[in-house]
Amino acid sequence: MMSVTSLTSTLVLTLLLAVGLFFFIRASVKDRTQEVTLVGEQEDTTLLEQLQQYFTRRSYRLSSVDSERYQVTYEGFVKPSIFLAIFLTLLAAIGILCLALVWSLLFPNLSSIFLGLVLLSPMAGVFYWKKAARPEQVLLKLSNQTNKLPHELQSRITVVAHRDELIELQRSLKLKPCE
Repeated sequence: MMSVTSLTSTLVLTLLLAVGLFFFIRASVKDRTQEVTLVGEQEDTTLLEQLQQYFTRRSYRLSSVDSERYQVTYEGFVKPSIFLAIFLTLLAAIGILCLALVWSLLFPNLSSIFLGLVLLSPMAGVFYWKKAARPEQVLLKLSNQTNKLPHELQSRITVVAHRDELIELQRSLKLKPCE
């Protein structure tokens, strides 16, 4: 039989892991919108056409155009990941099971109730599924910047979007962060 000291320390560590798991599940739906200024080697009109094609392929639609501020807004819908919903459910089940086992050692008479708490683990997947499915906006603001050589023109664009969308945009259109 385990000593009270080792059971207590195991309970404390398991509770800390449970808190970490809770915040991990909550962070799975956190908004990760960032603003970045990118530079392209093409003219504005060419870049705008490429951006329109890119966002159309990514299932975004043109929402608004503000010609006074040179700003374009696209809207799309973020679909939740089935893999991530299952993964979070599995993590929650393992975390609750660990906590239930420690509680069962401390309170043997209530062990069946504690083990029954594992049935709550699908709530993590449902939480993710409901919160991750949301509309998303991408804001683009275009401006010209002339290089040292007069015949070269760079297009500078400021993009406000989800971090993963920014990475894919840079990769697909070969845009570089502005220095």
